[in-house]
Amino acid sequence: MSLPAPLSPPPMPDSPEAVTELLGRTGYLSDTGLSTVTYLALSLQRPLLLEGEPGTGKTALAEALAQTLDIPLVRLQCYEGIDATQALYDWDFTRQILHLRAVEASGTGTDADDLERSLFDERFLLARPILRVLQESPAVLLVDEIDRADDEFEAFLLEVLSTNQVTIPELGTITADVPPIVVLTSNRTRELHDALKRRCLYHWIEHPGLAREVQILRARLPAVDEQLAQQVAAVVFELRRSAGMQKPPGVAESLDWARALHQLGARTVDLETAAATIGAICKYREDIERVRATLDVLLTT
Repeated sequence: MSLPAPLSPPPMPDSPEAVTELLGRTGYLSDTGLSTVTYLALSLQRPLLLEGEPGTGKTALAEALAQTLDIPLVRLQCYEGIDATQALYDWDFTRQILHLRAVEASGTGTDADDLERSLFDERFLLARPILRVLQESPAVLLVDEIDRADDEFEAFLLEVLSTNQVTIPELGTITADVPPIVVLTSNRTRELHDALKRRCLYHWIEHPGLAREVQILRARLPAVDEQLAQQVAAVVFELRRSAGMQKPPGVAESLDWARALHQLGARTVDLETAAATIGAICKYREDIERVRATLDVLLTT
């Protein structure tokens, strides 16, 4: 069974440079390597697997793609213990029971087979992210933190990505008329299987350099003073280079810190304000204590 869907995909960028330009309109600044692999994933209709430290912009890329192509974003957040039912579909048992009671209360004789078929009608189907993206395609499917799922779920996902279809025993096979754009992210808490990696185009996203991080802050937060953006980027850059932090801040934390400082009316980062807002970039008590002890040095580098 193939559900109604648009018959043609949205216009795709025709070069890596076009990808960079389109993503830039959303405030996402992509480098040459990332733009190239994204262009190839779009043009070859291959899933894109992004690995890197938390906060480097993996999830944001999928969001930017959906925005720039003007198509829905369907997110599947992975976690330990997730299974196919939670990713694919479920039946609305409450509504099925109400339907059954309504049929019984009506007093009309109903064949058992007909009653069973009516219970497993599409109106009682609860579409989870993977089924939704097949129904709504063209769309972007974001499989976030696939490394948190187990081997069985990874194998199930590989099968779906290979065919762009799923079979529901009571209804039949549902196929996407237009293959979804699939972006998988991993923080590399475990190694993914080779079979899944072979199915995907792969890219490792590094933390940006100092100059690029300033560009990102200025693009995403144009209201933030340029000097403030430069100071935030410089401090975060030095924190990533220093050893011993349990969680070095990512771009997401840089943006949060710049927003917080701007909200407080700061045009530059002073020691008192930095100490008061350090929770925007440090997420562990030990990191906060270590950074506060060196803030005076960081702010003068």
